Amino acid sequence: MKHLVKGMIVSTVLATIVAGHAVADDPVRGGTLITVLGSNPRTLNGAVQSGIVTGYPTAQLFASPLRYDEDWTPQPYLAESWDVSDDGLTVTLNLVKNAVFHDGQPLTSADIAFSVEVIKANHPFKTMFAPVETVETPDEHTAVLKLSRPHPALMLAMSGQLMSILPRHIYGDGPIEAVKTHPRNNENVVGSGPFKLVEFKNGEHVILERFDDFFIEGRPYLDKIVMRIIPDIAARTIAYENGELHMGAFESNPQMVNRLKKVDGLVVTPEGYGAIGPLDWLAMNTQRGPLKDVRVRKAIAYAVDKNFIQKALMQGTAADSRTGIHPDSPFYFSEVEIYDVDLEKANSLLDEAGYPVQDGKRFDLTIDFGWPGVKPQVEYVRAALKKIGIAVEVRASADFPTWAKRMGEMDFDMSWDTVFNWGDPVIGVHRTYVSDNVGKGVWSNTQGYANSRVDEILAMAAVESDAEKRKALYKEFQTIIADELPVYHTNTLPYHTIYSGKVGNPPLGIWGTSTPIDMTYLKD
Repeated sequence: MKHLVKGMIVSTVLATIVAGHAVADDPVRGGTLITVLGSNPRTLNGAVQSGIVTGYPTAQLFASPLRYDEDWTPQPYLAESWDVSDDGLTVTLNLVKNAVFHDGQPLTSADIAFSVEVIKANHPFKTMFAPVETVETPDEHTAVLKLSRPHPALMLAMSGQLMSILPRHIYGDGPIEAVKTHPRNNENVVGSGPFKLVEFKNGEHVILERFDDFFIEGRPYLDKIVMRIIPDIAARTIAYENGELHMGAFESNPQMVNRLKKVDGLVVTPEGYGAIGPLDWLAMNTQRGPLKDVRVRKAIAYAVDKNFIQKALMQGTAADSRTGIHPDSPFYFSEVEIYDVDLEKANSLLDEAGYPVQDGKRFDLTIDFGWPGVKPQVEYVRAALKKIGIAVEVRASADFPTWAKRMGEMDFDMSWDTVFNWGDPVIGVHRTYVSDNVGKGVWSNTQGYANSRVDEILAMAAVESDAEKRKALYKEFQTIIADELPVYHTNTLPYHTIYSGKVGNPPLGIWGTSTPIDMTYLKD
């Protein structure tokens, strides 16, 4: 980590220049931004819950130590500067002196230490802060994180989507595990972010208003944000078209995206989302039946036409993806084995693997899916594999929890899935491929994949502080998984931000709207 931040003393003024380089010379103050959430948040406290619907309001209500620019470079936020020791085992955060919570109480290093404890106990991403053993607080504005091993992923983990700094004086009133269901997670929420909560009404809206004592002078520019909750895609589309919404994010429906691209006054862009890192793929249970054989998995890849998925099913809105790391990540390596459609090769591999055609087919498989939007992909895979003698039964689950249970228990042959990178590969990529995470619930290593070299590579990458050395390790990792195919990577999930021309400086960085939008404004 030393190469990233050693000796980096950056003023908040510099952060304003760098992180906000897209801001117009004279941003307009005031106004109410009308935005949208595609589903109902379970909680507004991102310290105990992951997810993009939680991330948007969380990043406005709670400040984090760092924020990131569009080039994946950490910038000051609650931490005006920071330092990482030569051995990577000590990270010192020097906090701004003027940060207060929405109730007027000062934010101190004790709140940093408390928040780390809460996240470690409650957040689903256990790898984020696992190496942090203690947080020392030598004074009110210095927090010293002591690590058991170097942990380069920590820097991204300290940004808005992943690390909410909570007020200890409110959330410290009971056991640390009780924060997950604390009554102040959704009502009378107190953070130190640029906006404070006015009202969260289930199924209707989240309303935020400007926090006048925000620690960055002159921010935020907006007076208020209204986040309407509109789960129905058609209703959201009409709301964008009619001008009822100024902005929305994480829109991935191809029909909506392409329709709204034609609307005058709207900008529809896939820019950003690199840290979210959403990927679609065909998961294959490597511990079950014919799929144990890599030749069978490769035959399936040769039969599935990625170009058809990207161009026809995703209607040109999605980008190619070849590995478990998102193409926008600095660690992505594209020069891996690819599987252009080749039915002759697919059939040859299946013959070689000992699965001849008998009575019109070679063998049976099932394919699962967890939400209706991906049924076309699943049906396409069924039809594609029929051409090489594999009979596929499509299994629809009664609801998402049913599908998630099947995945977590590895009760499946194949499944269409969407998985996020969540910034650093340590957080969102390793979980799918390390052998000690097999069958640990949905979005773990549900493929049952085990390769000792992959385990070794990922263990080294998790503690390697040199960026170029980490890239080399992840290059080897991506080469191996593209060859062994525990999952067949087909495309990115095409998240788009949609905004009116009235919106100045929309959030188009690596976290999308899961970042503070204190620099966004409405034009006159």
